[in-house]
Amino acid sequence: MKFKSVNPYNNQVVGEYSSLSEEALKTKLEISQKAFTTWKKVSLAERCQLIQKAGQVLRDNIEEYAKMITLEMGKPIKESRAEISKCAVVCDYYAANAAAFLADEIIASDASNSFVRHNPIGTVFAIMPWNFPFWQVFRYAAPTLTAGNVGLLKHAANVLGCGQLIEDVFTKAGYPAGVFQTLIIAHEAVETIIAHETVKAVTLTGSEKAGASVAAIAGKHLKKTVLELGGSNAFIVWEDADIDKSVQVALTARMLNTGQSCIAAKRFILVESIHDEFVEKFTEAVKTLKTGDTMDEETTVGPLARKDLADQLDKQVQNAIQHGAKLVLGGKQNNCHYEPTILVGVKPGMDAFDQETFGPLAAMIKAKDITHAFELSEKSQYGLGVTVCTENIEKALEYANEVSDGAYFINELVKSDPRLPFGGTKKSGYGRELSKDGMMEFVNRKTIYVK
Repeated sequence: MKFKSVNPYNNQVVGEYSSLSEEALKTKLEISQKAFTTWKKVSLAERCQLIQKAGQVLRDNIEEYAKMITLEMGKPIKESRAEISKCAVVCDYYAANAAAFLADEIIASDASNSFVRHNPIGTVFAIMPWNFPFWQVFRYAAPTLTAGNVGLLKHAANVLGCGQLIEDVFTKAGYPAGVFQTLIIAHEAVETIIAHETVKAVTLTGSEKAGASVAAIAGKHLKKTVLELGGSNAFIVWEDADIDKSVQVALTARMLNTGQSCIAAKRFILVESIHDEFVEKFTEAVKTLKTGDTMDEETTVGPLARKDLADQLDKQVQNAIQHGAKLVLGGKQNNCHYEPTILVGVKPGMDAFDQETFGPLAAMIKAKDITHAFELSEKSQYGLGVTVCTENIEKALEYANEVSDGAYFINELVKSDPRLPFGGTKKSGYGRELSKDGMMEFVNRKTIYVK
């Protein structure tokens, strides 16, 4: 099978790739197994040095890597550089903290000595998306490889150039051959890989449909999974919030990466007393965004990564309008490009409320009061994160237990941070990435008992 990577800004072909043959795939799986037998014996100190070197490789080649992100999926170049820098930070984080995370955990019992030891499990297969083509991979790879596992990556078909460069990062950093491999394969080969005895676990970041399919296959073969799926985060603004500050946070929360983020704020739930002021100021802020050439330093909004994604967003916008929402700004599509768009009067039952909207669409929702705002927030099949904007921090903390999502941010957009666990609930998936939690997902917590 042939794959083409196409620049969504100008429709030019960036690269062409051929999928692995069955025999070539089998060889790579064997290489992975062989690599694990030696890699797991490499000292943790050396593995930490190597992940730190990987971070330096990222910094040394930031322009090359950022350019590939921008060309393949349309992210504005400044944001692509920021993504590479964040990958370097996660490498530094695990280089500095892996020894503490993986240390023996002493547990008092009736034994003369009892403790938990953390051992690697083997090959971890990653199925990763296009929207943050380096970051999504490194937030899995940095803890997983440093724990002593080896990695296989199936990247999205439109960012295969990024996938090859990621393998190159580990090669340049000095990792042994086979510790990290990028596989160019069709979807049909996924089950073969998961079923292979070499593969011990699977991690996927992607759609709900893809997650359900992979989880079913992995369950059939008794392989552990971590799933980071879609989201429809609520951004709740209380009547005592600083509206100007909230608007600036909201602008980034919705429009970063042209709105193509699972943890983007998608449903803006506004207490009615500040609804009109927030919408007016947010609309003016959106008008300041610059659409243009994604290689231009001043561009802040790029195209969507593929035309079908823009088509889907337009369907969601039109559905909301047909059911009574009002278009305040935007709403026009040109191939992969979709204007930053604002809808007011969005309610449950509309696609813009019920579904994940993956693009620059802000759905404004009016709440009668704070209690009603949280009720609306919970009317979602997703559970990644919630933002609350208020001056009353103590009261906001009291509401934290009312939220079923995996994250609750006060006066800040929901974002991933290497120091904090990241993951969702409900149809947003399960398991955690980053922090100590992310490293523990793919280790054998082995109980050792001495009488």
